[in-house]
Amino acid sequence: MTTIVLHVAGTGEELAFAPARLVVAGYTGSDEAAVEEHIAELAAIGVPRPESVPAFYHLDPELLTTEPVVGVRAPGTSGEVEPVLIRHQGRYFLGVGSDHTDRDLERDGVALSKAACPKPLGEVVAELGSEVSVPDWDHVVADSSVDGCPYQKGELAALRHPADLLDRLGPVDGDFALYCGTLPLLGGEFAYGAYWRVHLELPGGPTLTHAYETKQRSE
Repeated sequence: MTTIVLHVAGTGEELAFAPARLVVAGYTGSDEAAVEEHIAELAAIGVPRPESVPAFYHLDPELLTTEPVVGVRAPGTSGEVEPVLIRHQGRYFLGVGSDHTDRDLERDGVALSKAACPKPLGEVVAELGSEVSVPDWDHVVADSSVDGCPYQKGELAALRHPADLLDRLGPVDGDFALYCGTLPLLGGEFAYGAYWRVHLELPGGPTLTHAYETKQRSE
């Protein structure tokens, strides 16, 4: 089981996080009509329709990584900024991650494409407490960039609240990480690059950030 060290913002506390579960949620937009439109757009280019909305993809926790360099199997991969709900020993935390995905594999299956790439996660997290309560969730600002170019930006009001996703997911035992979905792309199309930066700016709180580089593996 992978153990990664996380740091709680503003406290100096370290967490030895060894999740039993890693779940990536998809199609988590709060505007259901816009989500349906997005699903139709993806179907038009051959991406299978999800079995449920939101969709939950259960992945190997070994994919989680805080490393600054991650290996990918092919050049056609891209990241996306995501708020990440973390439960560790009964306490909840909010982190920032990237649902790095193999876009070439998406036509064969979304779960397959997500499982093909590591899931970067920032080392610094904000504590939420014993309940899934995120103050000013709607006004948390998320953004990402690739190779220095802006890629995504918006407020998390566009996404379902993590508590709603957790209710829909159902009972989850032990420690876990739940990637809570992402925002539209500024340019409307996937970009493929090497250097990715993701941020979450909490109103009156910390800015969570992570940067990583992708390198193609020799297989």
